[in-house]
Amino acid sequence: MEWVATGRVFPASEALEAGLVRSVHPPDELLPAAYRLAAEIVDNTSAVSLALSRQMLWRMLGESHPMAAHRVDSRAISSLGATPDAYEGVQSFLEKRPPRFPGRVSTDLPSFYPWWDEPTFD
Repeated sequence: MEWVATGRVFPASEALEAGLVRSVHPPDELLPAAYRLAAEIVDNTSAVSLALSRQMLWRMLGESHPMAAHRVDSRAISSLGATPDAYEGVQSFLEKRPPRFPGRVSTDLPSFYPWWDEPTFD
């Protein structure tokens, strides 16, 4: 809130120390670090779970009560827990191998998605 209220320009080191950013890189190391993070996400995460989690994080920020997020999260856990991606995640862990998630965002998002109503603007 201090940064918002004061409008003060602050160095990257302060943002890192306060936890606003996860890492700071020299310019020539920034893209390689971003690519490593992207590869980690792609290699270890279900695309369907990631897409749904991203929407939940962004869309729940403006909710007036935490129960709204709880309701959506509960539906997601119930829906995704029985998918081939969930099975693959457990199997790959047990077999100590990289996962090969079969789910696709284009076809395998849960039936309640999207759960929000788009606002209208006049």
